[in-house]
Amino acid sequence: MTKIKHITALIEELSPLQYAEDFDNVGLLVGNSEQEVTGILVTLDCLESTVEEAIVNKCNLIVAFHPIIFKGLKKLNGKNYVERTVIKAIKNDISIYAMHTALDNSFEGVSAKMAEVLKLENKKILLPKKRILRKLTTYVPENAADEVRDALFKSGAGHIGNYSHCSFNMTGSGTYIGNQNSNPSLGEKGSLESVSENFISVIFEKHKEPQIIKSLITSHPYEEVAYDIVGLENKHNRIGMGIVGELSEEIQLNDFLNHLKKGFNTPIIRHSKDTGKAIRKVAVLGGSGSFAIESAIHSGADIYVTADLKYHDFYRAEGKVVLADIGHYESEQFTKNILVEYLTKKITNFAPALPEGRIILSKINTNPINYF
Repeated sequence: MTKIKHITALIEELSPLQYAEDFDNVGLLVGNSEQEVTGILVTLDCLESTVEEAIVNKCNLIVAFHPIIFKGLKKLNGKNYVERTVIKAIKNDISIYAMHTALDNSFEGVSAKMAEVLKLENKKILLPKKRILRKLTTYVPENAADEVRDALFKSGAGHIGNYSHCSFNMTGSGTYIGNQNSNPSLGEKGSLESVSENFISVIFEKHKEPQIIKSLITSHPYEEVAYDIVGLENKHNRIGMGIVGELSEEIQLNDFLNHLKKGFNTPIIRHSKDTGKAIRKVAVLGGSGSFAIESAIHSGADIYVTADLKYHDFYRAEGKVVLADIGHYESEQFTKNILVEYLTKKITNFAPALPEGRIILSKINTNPINYF
């Protein structure tokens, strides 16, 4: 029996909720995680029409990119589209899950799909995220150090960029006296013991902390395990907003803008003044991206593709970069495809599996903006 919590656990392997920005509202917004899943509808936005689509397709879980509940609800009177959507979902026993900036900050998320559409190479995170990494330090008897270290690696610790099994180790002396209620694995209770120990230090992404602590406690020979965890300010080079990459060859601005129009199926692109340079290095960020204009300039990008730029934002180009606003929906439209492909692949190898064809891509265009 596949429950909602099984599906959300798979989603959170792609976009852990800890990646989300502090202002955001992500996770299971409506429903019970213990509910059995009959089908999954994947959409960019969850609206009344989306809930109706889920009902027709016998899907009781909607996986949406944007959270329908963002600033919180004080009443449920059906007086606006948010309240009506939530009421309709509850009445029909449909759960709603949203990921938003948790997926924005994933290297395989929204901006990565934009980069894929544009066929960018040599991709890097535009705005690497801070405070994602933590450091664990523990102390292990020398004869058990290899076993504990390997357990930490298997649980996800010790990854730095393209390297795995990273740790720092020193040998020192640990002391302890066990009281009458103790059961020491080395030495006798009531006696001062001095043991040759290895100091082991590894880093890990904070969403992995529960599994790493569990592996440490399970593999460590001591009855009471000494360890400490500290948060790091280091940036994570594979977690963060936006992507910057390169085209296989440089092209002129007009040609690139036509490439954008075709790739993102948008009739209009608002852009700043042509800098006169050919386009080779491209920065992209799905959704509202004015906050990253200076980062795009600092990255050396020739053009920055994003959405929701205001009048005065275009002045910030300063002749150093071309700013291109392709529209909010247009920049994020492929997000639901990412999720359908990911879930289909994951659930194929997941037991108990959903019935075939029960992961459905929404056919509703939820873009609230129309062009004349």
